[in-house]
Amino acid sequence: MCTDKLANGGTTPHSPSDDSPDFEQPLLYAHGGLQAGKDSAAVHDHEAQCSPEDRGATSLRTCFNGLNALSGVGLLSIPYALAEGGWLSLVLLPVVAAVCCYMGQLLQRCMSTSPATRGYPDIGALAFGRKGRFAVSLFMYAELYLVAIGFLILEGDNLDKLFPGTSLSLGPGIVVSGKHLFIVLVSVVILPTMWLRNLSVLAYISASGVVASVVLVFCVLWAALVDGVGFQGKGRMLNVSGLPTALGLYTFCYCGHAVFPTLCNSMKEKDKFSKVLVICFVACTLNYGSMAILGYLMYGDDVESQVTLNLPVGKLSSKLAIYTTLINPFSKYALMLTPVATAIEEKLLAAGNKRSVKNMLLRTFIVVSTVVIALTVPFFGDLMAFVGSLLSVMVSMLLPCVCYLWIFGTARCSRAEVALIGMIIVLGSLVAAGGTYSSLQKIIHEF
Repeated sequence: MCTDKLANGGTTPHSPSDDSPDFEQPLLYAHGGLQAGKDSAAVHDHEAQCSPEDRGATSLRTCFNGLNALSGVGLLSIPYALAEGGWLSLVLLPVVAAVCCYMGQLLQRCMSTSPATRGYPDIGALAFGRKGRFAVSLFMYAELYLVAIGFLILEGDNLDKLFPGTSLSLGPGIVVSGKHLFIVLVSVVILPTMWLRNLSVLAYISASGVVASVVLVFCVLWAALVDGVGFQGKGRMLNVSGLPTALGLYTFCYCGHAVFPTLCNSMKEKDKFSKVLVICFVACTLNYGSMAILGYLMYGDDVESQVTLNLPVGKLSSKLAIYTTLINPFSKYALMLTPVATAIEEKLLAAGNKRSVKNMLLRTFIVVSTVVIALTVPFFGDLMAFVGSLLSVMVSMLLPCVCYLWIFGTARCSRAEVALIGMIIVLGSLVAAGGTYSSLQKIIHEF
C-alpha cells in the first residue's frame, strides 16, 4: 500500500484527515484541477446528485448501485465472450475482476488526498491539471455514453424477438416497425429515470436491476433443465485469435469505474466504500461465471452475442428471461448517464434556482441523441467489444494506474506495488490494442 513517507516521515497510509499542505492543496490548485473561487453553482449541483454527509446513501444502497453498475448488459454477452476465447479463457475472468477491483481501490485512494475531489475528472486534474481532466472526461463520458446506447440496442433486439412483426403507422408511407420501434418506445419509458438527480433515490431502481440479473441466470438454467435445451454445446478449449475479443468483453463486464467516485461521494460513510467494492466484484464475478458456463454448455460456438436470442421461442423461461433482460437497461441507463448529464449541466447552465426545466430539457436531449445512434449502429456484440477493449480498459485499468502513480509518486509506494501497477499498464495496453483492432474489423465487416 502506498504510504506518506515523504510527507510525514512515517509509514501510515495517507487519509483525508491528514493535514499535508505541501501535498494536497498545492497540487489541487496549482494544476488548475479545482479553483478556490469557483462558482458555488457547481457545488450545489454536486450536492443535488451526491448527498451531503448527513443525507448520504447508506452502504447497502451504495452496494445496490455498485452491483447495478457492474452487472447487467455484460451478463448477456459473457457466454459469447467465452465462445470467442474458449474454455481456458474463463480463468481470465476472475483475474480481470481482481485487477478492476484493485483499480477501484486506487481511485478511492486518489480521492482521499483532497475532500474537494468530487469525481473521476477531478482525479485526472489532480494528477495532470486541465489536460488530465480533459483526457479522463473524454474517455469516461464516451464509455458511459456508448454503454447507454448498447442498452437501447439490447432492448430493441429482445423486444423484437418477443413481439415479432410489430409495427406502427405514423402517417401515409411512414411505418416504424420491429427493432427501431421498440428502441424508440423504450427510450420514452426510460426518460423519467434520467430526471432523477439523487443517487440515494436511484438505489431503489438499482435494486430491481440487481434482482433481475440473478433471476436471468436462473431463467437460462431453467431453459436448459426443464425446457429441453440441455447441455449439448461443444466448445473449444482455446481460441487464440478470439482472445482479444474475449478479454475486451470480460473487461466490459466490470466497467463501472466511471461512476465509482460519484458513488463514493454519495455515501454517508465513505471509508466503507472499499468493502462495498469487494462485495460488488465478488458477487458479480460469481453471477458472470455462472452465466458464461451455462450459456456455453447449452449452445457452444453457436451462442449469439446476447444469449437470450438463443432461447427457444414461446417457452415460459424464454419470455421471463427476456422480460427480466428488459428491466436491466431501465435500471442502469440513468446510473450510467448521470455523470455525463451532470458535467454538461455544470458547464452550460447558469447559476440560479430555476434550473429544473433546463436540466430536464438537457437530459431529454441526451436520451434522444442515444436513440439516434442506436438506430444507426445496431451491432450489439461488436459495439460492446469495442467499448470494452478501448474505453473500458482505458477507464478501468490504465487511467487509474497512471493517475495514482503520478499523484503519489513511486517514492511513496512499495516496489511490489509499483511493479504490479507497471504490469497492469503493459497488459492493459496490449488488450486495448488487440481488442480494439479486432472489434473494429468486425464492425466494418458488418457494414
